[in-house]
Amino acid sequence: MAQEAGQSASPESVQTTAETILDYMLKGGPFLMIPLAALSFLAVILIIFYLFTIRQGAIVSDRFMNAADALIRKQDYLGLIAVCNRENESIARVVYKTLDFATKNPTASFDEVREVTEAEGTRQASQLNNRISYLNDISRIAPMVGLFGTVIGMIAAFEGIGKSSGVQHMELAPGVAQALVTTAAGLVVSIPSLVFYSIFRGKVQRLIAEMEAAMTHIMALLAAQYKRANHKAPARRELTEGE
Repeated sequence: MAQEAGQSASPESVQTTAETILDYMLKGGPFLMIPLAALSFLAVILIIFYLFTIRQGAIVSDRFMNAADALIRKQDYLGLIAVCNRENESIARVVYKTLDFATKNPTASFDEVREVTEAEGTRQASQLNNRISYLNDISRIAPMVGLFGTVIGMIAAFEGIGKSSGVQHMELAPGVAQALVTTAAGLVVSIPSLVFYSIFRGKVQRLIAEMEAAMTHIMALLAAQYKRANHKAPARRELTEGE
C-alpha cells in the first residue's frame, strides 16, 4: 500500500516541480525572458551546426590530400585546380589560391607563391575561429541580460516598498526572489554555451594545426617541382607543352 501511494504521488510531485519552474520563468517577465529564450534557442542551433561542420572531413580530409599528392607528383596542376573547385574543404581553398596564383603568374618565385599560401591559410584559420565566436558571444550576453532584469526587478521591489507604509523586511523577499529569476535564466543559457564553446575552440585549434601540417606537405611537394623546373612556376611546363 505504501508503494502504491508513493507511485501515485510521484507524477504529482513531478508535475508540481515543473509548474514551479514554469512559474519562476513567468515571474521573470516576458520583457527579458523572451530574449533569453531566443538566445537559448540560437545556442542550441549553433551547437548542432558546429557538430556537423567543425570536423576533420570539412577542413582536411585524407581523400583530398591523397589526390593532391598524386596530382602534384604528376605535375597535373590544372587537374588539381579542378579538384579544388569541387571540394569545399579549407585546405582545398588554400591549394586553389596557391595554384591559381602560380598558374596566372608563371614567372613568380616560390617565395611569392608561399606568401599567397600563408595568407590564405591565415584567412581560413580566422574564418574557423570567427565561426565559433558566436557561441562565445551568447555566453557573454546572456548573463548580462539576466543581470539587467535583476536590477530592474530590484528597483521595482524597493520602489514598491518605499511607497508602502509599515512594510516589514520579510515582504522584500518575494520581490528579490522574483528579480533574481532572470539572472538564473541568464546563467542557464550562458554556462552550457561557454562549455561547448571551449570544446569547439579546442577542436578548431587541433584542426588548424592539421591544416597547417597539410599546407607544409603541399608546399614541400611544390618546392620540389620548382627545383626541377629551375625555380620557374608550376604552370610554365604545362603552358609550354600546350603551345
